[in-house]
Amino acid sequence: MGSSRFPKRYLIVFLTFICTSVCYIERVGFSIAYTAAADAAEVNQSSKGVILSTFYYGYACSQVPGGWAAQKIGGRRVLLLSFLLWSLTCFFVPLDPNQTIVLVIARLLVGVAQGFIFPSIHTVLAQWVPPHERSRSVSFTTSGMYLGASMGMLMLPSLVKYWGPQSVFFAEAALGAMWTLLWFSYAVDPPRSEHPKATASGFGESLLPLKGSSKVKFESGVHSTRTPTIPWKRIVTSLPVWAIVVNNFTFHYALYVLMNWLPTYFELGLQISLQEMGSSKMMPYLNMFIFSNIGGVIADHFVTRKILSITKTRKLLNTVGFIVASVALMALPYFRTPDGTLFCSSVALGFLALGRAGFAVNHMDIAPRYAGIIMGVSNTAGTLAGIVGVDLTGRLLEAAKNAQLDLTSPESWTSVFSIPGLLCIFSSFVFLVLSTGERIFD
Repeated sequence: MGSSRFPKRYLIVFLTFICTSVCYIERVGFSIAYTAAADAAEVNQSSKGVILSTFYYGYACSQVPGGWAAQKIGGRRVLLLSFLLWSLTCFFVPLDPNQTIVLVIARLLVGVAQGFIFPSIHTVLAQWVPPHERSRSVSFTTSGMYLGASMGMLMLPSLVKYWGPQSVFFAEAALGAMWTLLWFSYAVDPPRSEHPKATASGFGESLLPLKGSSKVKFESGVHSTRTPTIPWKRIVTSLPVWAIVVNNFTFHYALYVLMNWLPTYFELGLQISLQEMGSSKMMPYLNMFIFSNIGGVIADHFVTRKILSITKTRKLLNTVGFIVASVALMALPYFRTPDGTLFCSSVALGFLALGRAGFAVNHMDIAPRYAGIIMGVSNTAGTLAGIVGVDLTGRLLEAAKNAQLDLTSPESWTSVFSIPGLLCIFSSFVFLVLSTGERIFD
């Protein structure tokens, strides 16, 4: 369990934080490197779109299998293998925009490999982290995504400029290899425990405080290793599970629309070059990093101090996060300055991240044993939301152009940001009505 000053679970959580950071550095890095190489080779926009979107198809296909694999052979092993696969793919694949088939296969492989990562992380955290620490642990882990995206956007363009696009692939492979080595060296499965409180709470290590240096004694020296049958029917028909799925869909719809189309809004809607904005364009993602951790600390404070029940805590933070985000999203096209747009997008993404202390932790509340499975199901919905949202936004803007609307006018962008805004209101209502913080799966 590690020393009393630094329990082993803290190291596990920190390593999963680094894991998500590296994953998002890779995603942002490929977009930066491939775009530079494709533009230099004069690849058309349609072909670029195919390559850039291929990752998400592989990613969507492996979410549920990732949860199943983590349940069957262990999240620790699945994380190790998936990281190794995408790192090797980055290292060996040449970044040649004219080799479309090679790049499609490579991006599918990376997508499939990374699709195993988040269900595995939730399985690992459910085993290691006690209920009163889950909010801040999951929030800290997932905040690595936003820090990774920010670091990638700030640093990788310089790597492309001075060393060429292929250097980004080598850098990503090196980061992946270093994390793989760290995980292999320091990550272990939690010691099995028959401590009654630990068993009731549904996590694998005896993490609740034990007085003195006492150790858990086992009734026998042999543990059953029989893997329980996954209750697929109960999962699919569970209303609290659907509350998580709906909110995951909405969160990623809003996130991917802003990630992919906010630069276009600056360039075409406001006619402001991103290069002129400097590091300020990273503020929305840094805000997500900050608010994600704030939400986790607040949630665990409420639960630990018994200010609110787990159910009320999840519903409160989810509702506040999504409702404030909806207002900011729908107001965004009416802010006609870069500072105003940055403010709105920062508020929207920051409070969406705050809302993750509601729905995104709820997997481990209701089903700690099957957290990876339910994460896989809900993250599949989130990935599909990204595909649908990014494509639909392009169609809406194309329709606005065909209707002779000027893309510098707010009217051209109203529907783009109103759809995720309205989805946030709907999803917060669904979570209020259907969710629970009680454990409903044995």
